[in-house]
Amino acid sequence: MLVLCGVLGVLQYRWIDESSRAESMRLRGSLQGSLTRLSADFNATLINSCSLFLPRVFPPDASSVPPSPMSLYRRWRESTQHEGLFSAIGVVRVEGDHLTLHLLDLQTGDERVSEWPESWGSMRRYLEERLTILREGREGQGRPGGRFRPPNLDDGFLLEFPVRGRPDPDARQAPEWYVFEVSESYIRKTLLPELLNHHIGSGLADYQVEVVSRHRPQQILFRSPDQDLPAIGEASDASVFLFDAPWDLVFRRNAPPGIREALRNRPAPPPTGRLELRVRHRSGSLDAVVAKTRTRNLLVTGAILFLMLGAAAALASYARRAQRLATLQMNFVAGVSHELRTPLAVIRTAAYNLRGKLAQNPAQVEKYGALIQKESERLTTIVEDVLKFASQNSKHARFQFEPLSMESLIDASVAASQPAIEAAQVTVDRKIQPGLPLVHGDPIALQHAIQNLINNALKYGAGEQKWIGISAAPDGERFVEVRVSDRGPGIPQEEIGSLFDPFFRGQRAMEDQIHGTGLGLALVKGIVEAHSGSVAVSSQPGRLTEFAIRLPAAGPGISQDFTQ
Repeated sequence: MLVLCGVLGVLQYRWIDESSRAESMRLRGSLQGSLTRLSADFNATLINSCSLFLPRVFPPDASSVPPSPMSLYRRWRESTQHEGLFSAIGVVRVEGDHLTLHLLDLQTGDERVSEWPESWGSMRRYLEERLTILREGREGQGRPGGRFRPPNLDDGFLLEFPVRGRPDPDARQAPEWYVFEVSESYIRKTLLPELLNHHIGSGLADYQVEVVSRHRPQQILFRSPDQDLPAIGEASDASVFLFDAPWDLVFRRNAPPGIREALRNRPAPPPTGRLELRVRHRSGSLDAVVAKTRTRNLLVTGAILFLMLGAAAALASYARRAQRLATLQMNFVAGVSHELRTPLAVIRTAAYNLRGKLAQNPAQVEKYGALIQKESERLTTIVEDVLKFASQNSKHARFQFEPLSMESLIDASVAASQPAIEAAQVTVDRKIQPGLPLVHGDPIALQHAIQNLINNALKYGAGEQKWIGISAAPDGERFVEVRVSDRGPGIPQEEIGSLFDPFFRGQRAMEDQIHGTGLGLALVKGIVEAHSGSVAVSSQPGRLTEFAIRLPAAGPGISQDFTQ
């Protein structure tokens, strides 16, 4: 069983470790997938909103007049679900050698010429550079700027798109650009919480979320409400980039089917974005959560294995005890059978002789009558011990409690054992301390317990010295102690622990064929414990063996008649 539990423990440890690693990978993959979908929805919101301002036909007809910004703005207001997404919308036009900024009124859509905001300085320099490239005819030669301009992290929350698509240096119209300034407040208070609740849902409470600027990582745009948690930094469980709206994705929405398919078949650009969304479990990391679960699983598994071992040990112990009890019961049956056979044989022989008139004179008849009476009393004692033990273990033992004098109990017990004392020619040394407090108990049961100890000393301990000591004295203020001593051969130390077990008989008693059932001391223990007392034994072989009964003294307010 030990080897089996050890093998199971090792296998379970390996299985739990493997399942923990798989669970960690699954949780990370699930979290990363949710964040990827969140990033796609975030960027799609930007792309959809910006594409509403661009031509419905791509590429636009060079001779056509693009819709006015006011009409496009109204179209956007009627179809968008995020009216607060933009904090400013501007139209950049070329006037002479300069770029003029026209801002739209976000309430009416009207245009007004405006100074360039200081935060738009990077965007202004970029558009001026683009205008220079167009005028010098270098646009399209080797495509120096790449297919589309990569995101400029210095632009912050600004997005720009050509009004007519990708500028053509041969076009007659001067280039124009839309510039959108995305509202940081709207992203922080509305858009991000909405997307987080949609994609992470109820599990959001288990995670710490941060959105930082890639240009300035120390600048935290959004953070979960628990401010007492340390910043995530680079120790995130999953992360994605946000705020990525490349030109091809924006113009693809308005392109004809053929061009749309061509744009779709282009290799996907590498992930970019001006913001980074970082997520970490509140416990510190997903690995920490999985480690805690792994520890709990190991503890539960270990507890189960220990329970199995404990159950096996208990089963083995119970089996040994049952086997030992069965052996004792067999010995008891054999002993009782022997004890009953001897007096029955004597009674039968005496009765046969009397009936056959083998005893002719009155003296012989009286002798056989006395013999029959003696053996009958012996049989009665054996039967009464068995019946008392059975009654005591049936949970229905009834005792009539009353205040008792310990001296009177000892005198009655000695008187009841007087025939055996005289037959054994033993001297009884009584030492009863005067003024003993009364004890509370059943007089018949306690007398039987003391008498059993006296008979036990007569049977096993009288020895050559023919002496038995009986003493009684107070034990503190609440108990009275009775001691029965002898100077016989004593009790081996290895047998003392089993001395009060039912059916137990010592090795010497069986070797010397001393009559007994092994129930006397078990009855003593049961009676004394039923009176809230205790019994103990000490033995020095060849010198002194002593049994001590400790009983509580009778106190005021104790009922004099109850059933246990």
